[in-house]
Amino acid sequence: MTSARRVEAVTVDLDDTLYEQRHFLVGAWAAVADAGAARGLARGPLHRALLDVASEGSDRGRIVDRALERIGAEPAHAAPLVDAFRRFEPDLLAVYPGARAALAALRARVPVACITDGDPGIQRAKLRALALDDAFDALVISDEIGRDVRKPHPLPFLRAVQALGVAVERTVHVGDRPAKDVAGAAAAGLLAVRVTTGEYGDDPIPPGCPAPLATVASVREAFELIATLATTAVDPSSHAVARR
Repeated sequence: MTSARRVEAVTVDLDDTLYEQRHFLVGAWAAVADAGAARGLARGPLHRALLDVASEGSDRGRIVDRALERIGAEPAHAAPLVDAFRRFEPDLLAVYPGARAALAALRARVPVACITDGDPGIQRAKLRALALDDAFDALVISDEIGRDVRKPHPLPFLRAVQALGVAVERTVHVGDRPAKDVAGAAAAGLLAVRVTTGEYGDDPIPPGCPAPLATVASVREAFELIATLATTAVDPSSHAVARR
């Protein structure tokens, strides 16, 4: 029988969990279109192609290559345009409403780490633009370990928990993507709270994946819920919160 346990640490995803990634991408694709124009490409058609291809889903990849194909441009343009995407640094990004205060209140109770996939330079630029670069006790960017261990691989979760110095079974992960955040947390032995924000907000839980501890509409709600679990015990077998 699984005994009830108290939450002693939290990990949290970045993109579409703490802020709406679409706002970053709007600026990034504009910067790529500008770089294409500097190389003699028609900016308007390139920009529209980038937005159209990106709207088909970020997981399909090769967005720049596919956009160039759509406008009939030479594939040799791809590398410098991808570089323009990587070099884009937004001046300012907004966290989801209430997220900053709820994160600070939660961190006053338990240590918090951020776990994110992606190019390290881009992810750190996002944190600076969000003014969250000093908002965590630890930061794990999976690509700094290796692209082959992006979520749902358990290693990023285990690295974060190790950095926080807390047992995995007493740690809760917050994220928006069932196939990455919920499944990855479960694979590493963490509990999970799923937020239904962003591009993957309507995705179902993958077959065979344990249900999250809770599903909520925003990261603010997730942090406020977990803050209460720092003083209560969670029975993960029943997903019930039991008073100690």
